[in-house]
Amino acid sequence: MRLAGPLHLGVAVLTSVPHAQVFIVDDDEGVVTALSRALRLSGLKTLGFTSARQALEELDRVTPDIVISDYRMPDIDGVEFLAAVKERSPYTQRILLTGDMKQEMIEEAIARCQVYRLIFKPWDPPRMLLTVRSALEQRAMAIELERLHLLTRDRNVELEARVEERTRALSVAKREWEETFDTLDSPIVVLERRTLRLRRANLAAARVGGKPIETVAAGVTCHAFLFGRDQRCPGCPVSNELKGTSTAELVHGERSFAVRAHSMADDHDTVVCHYRDTTDERQLNRRILETEKMIAIGNLAGGVAHEINNPLSAILGFTQILRRKGGYPPDDAEALDVIEESARRCKRIVESLLKISRRSKLEDRRRFDLNSCVEDTLALFRGQVRRHPRLKLEAHLSPQPVELFGDPTQVGQVVLNLLQNAVQAIPGGVGEIHVETQCTNGGCLVRVSDTGTGIAPEHLPAIFDPHFTTKPPGEGTGLGLAIVQRIVADHGGEVSVDSKPGDGARFTVRFPAASAPQMEGAR
Repeated sequence: MRLAGPLHLGVAVLTSVPHAQVFIVDDDEGVVTALSRALRLSGLKTLGFTSARQALEELDRVTPDIVISDYRMPDIDGVEFLAAVKERSPYTQRILLTGDMKQEMIEEAIARCQVYRLIFKPWDPPRMLLTVRSALEQRAMAIELERLHLLTRDRNVELEARVEERTRALSVAKREWEETFDTLDSPIVVLERRTLRLRRANLAAARVGGKPIETVAAGVTCHAFLFGRDQRCPGCPVSNELKGTSTAELVHGERSFAVRAHSMADDHDTVVCHYRDTTDERQLNRRILETEKMIAIGNLAGGVAHEINNPLSAILGFTQILRRKGGYPPDDAEALDVIEESARRCKRIVESLLKISRRSKLEDRRRFDLNSCVEDTLALFRGQVRRHPRLKLEAHLSPQPVELFGDPTQVGQVVLNLLQNAVQAIPGGVGEIHVETQCTNGGCLVRVSDTGTGIAPEHLPAIFDPHFTTKPPGEGTGLGLAIVQRIVADHGGEVSVDSKPGDGARFTVRFPAASAPQMEGAR
């Protein structure tokens, strides 16, 4: 809003605001007429009033850009009138005409109605027009400032909404990441490369270290948090030169971990370490190797047994030939008897070894005598008993044949595994092992008992689990009793144990009796 154009009759023309509306209020009609004429010549629209109340009534229908009011009027004075204008139309600029120079009047006008200008009578037309122009510019500026304020407020509200939405999304993403991080079973830590101090760790890492997750905030190192070490772990994959990924194997007590350390691409001072517990895997590999070794030894034993059979047959054959010739002194005849008996005993051991080492097939199942199967197994097992002179092995077999339908090789393996388990449970080889067979109502049983150390109550529920063992590494595979249970279940039987610490153990295997259909199928 600005004045432009030539002066006409001493009046400047306001060409930039041709539609501006001005209210002129004065109880002197001549002042209203003169001022209206001057403003109209400048391109402004004017409405004149000789009463302030009339102007207020019109203000309800028309919103003027400027109101010019006299101070002293009979109905309402100018200050009160302009205060009412301010309340109804805050952007309307207010100009007060007065012939009074009192200081209190000026202060009241400024305080109550915040007039834009005070113009003293008699007014000067050019000065009046300059004041009107300045008032119009002030009004336009105030409106623009309000528009900018509202626009800024709306933009701020929109920006705050976006920030709040983004914050909420980041919060959700952070919570999802933390929950995912803590859900993983493998320990994961984020640490500083140079100091090895933790920045973050998941719950699995806290479980491995046995420490509260809050310990991470104290700046603890990874080796102290996870393993309770004062120094860096031997073989630690994190180094000052680490860029990319590095792997290592760490051993802590009886546990082992495969560690993968990854340096952040945009922050090489931050390293993420993932620990995979390989303890069970290493133990399983070791047990598999031991099992394969046992299988190889079994195959070797079978081959050796076949090779031993040939010279044993020759020894027995020549012994019988020499016995037929006769004429030997009593000492020589007794020596021949010892040779023949020893050879026959070796032959029975070899035959038992062949039966145990031979692989079982479904067609191998037949009706057999459990007593004979146990005797063959005992013949093979007595060789181990001889290594323990103070170990006593007794057999209490049923006087009647104990008929069973199944694979005698596998049943013999059950008895052999229980016997070996009994020997290992007797410290120093000083004790007793008893084997018995019985016929029961609807079946039969074989029981192996020992006078060893017994089984702890907490171990009883797990003794038939594969690879469970209380023996030191290298002294047991943990497969013996698992194989026993599998074979017995495969034959429709069940195995139970009765043991107390220090009172030995009694393993009882119950088999169902051979049924008629089984016997017919066996024929």
